[in-house]
Amino acid sequence: MKKNFSKFLFCIISLAVTCVFASPDNHALFENKNIVVLGGTGFLGRAITEKLLQYNPASITIFSRDEVKHFNMSKLFGNNPKIKFIIGDIRDYQDVLYATKHADVVFHVAALKRIDILESNVEQSIKTNILGSINVFNACVENSVNRLVFISTDKACSPINIYGACKFASEKIFTNYDPSKITTKFVVARYGNVLESTGSAIPIFTEKIKNGDDIPLTDERMTRFMITKDEAVALIFDALRYGIGGEIFVTRMPAHKVTDLIEILKEAFHGNNTIKLIGLRPGEKLHEALISQAEMARTYEFAGRFIIRPSVINLYYKHQTPPIYIREGKPVDVHILPEYSSDMAVVSKDEVAKLFLQWGVLEDYKK
Repeated sequence: MKKNFSKFLFCIISLAVTCVFASPDNHALFENKNIVVLGGTGFLGRAITEKLLQYNPASITIFSRDEVKHFNMSKLFGNNPKIKFIIGDIRDYQDVLYATKHADVVFHVAALKRIDILESNVEQSIKTNILGSINVFNACVENSVNRLVFISTDKACSPINIYGACKFASEKIFTNYDPSKITTKFVVARYGNVLESTGSAIPIFTEKIKNGDDIPLTDERMTRFMITKDEAVALIFDALRYGIGGEIFVTRMPAHKVTDLIEILKEAFHGNNTIKLIGLRPGEKLHEALISQAEMARTYEFAGRFIIRPSVINLYYKHQTPPIYIREGKPVDVHILPEYSSDMAVVSKDEVAKLFLQWGVLEDYKK
């Protein structure tokens, strides 16, 4: 069965990767808007900010706890007068309420996300990733924010660790609400680790290879999805564009074997490092899962995306004009695709290398 799913996914992923689609105009989403990026000093927050500046927003407020990252980001963007910096913590409701006042659009990127460390710091994960998200939800409602997108993770799908469990609970905060009583439209974007992001495999393995160190590998069977920074941001923008409230947006993407990734990096940097098997870390999965069997039954395909409808559909949805992803998309055939995980979407090592070349991955590391 999984071989059939893999062939099916390879076909649709190839189309998604190789075909050129007309880029939607994002000016209507962001032009002259006041935008807040919670957790905005991290890798993804910087990527979102870089894209937003292309669409003439009125202002972009960057909110996070780390004043050094604020300082560095301000320099990175040339002290742009449109970018404002607020030091604060989503654990503090008043901080979030102040930051989101007069906001039109909010990106909720803030999280504690180091899986192995959070496994032994459960309370801290709950305080930031769940209680902090409740603060964000309530502040947006109180401030009548127009739209918010919550950045989730593959770990929220069938979670086995505290980080995933907290993200799963937070997804419910932003999906299982009553849009007939709340004007803010909340949507979710869910994906795995972004290529070359802080703490991801490529920078870690590349450093090991350049230093001649052993390369730690938890399991030779491990697979992971591949998504670029630009595609991650595009998915987030599409969630804002197409969601009517309560949906989870997932993009189609190829996956790779981690062993293939290591071999590609060793070839690129002329390394002959030894791979050292260390076993699965606390809370680690062999394969990334992005849509579970339970979710696939309420999932639609549209414009290269999967859109998961909320698990609680109230009368509001029944009386609304169906969104574009229902009118022009189609329900997923669960007999062909009962779930969506990285082991079902693996492409060959040669194809991974071609995609890296196409995306410009590794160029910065070769300088």
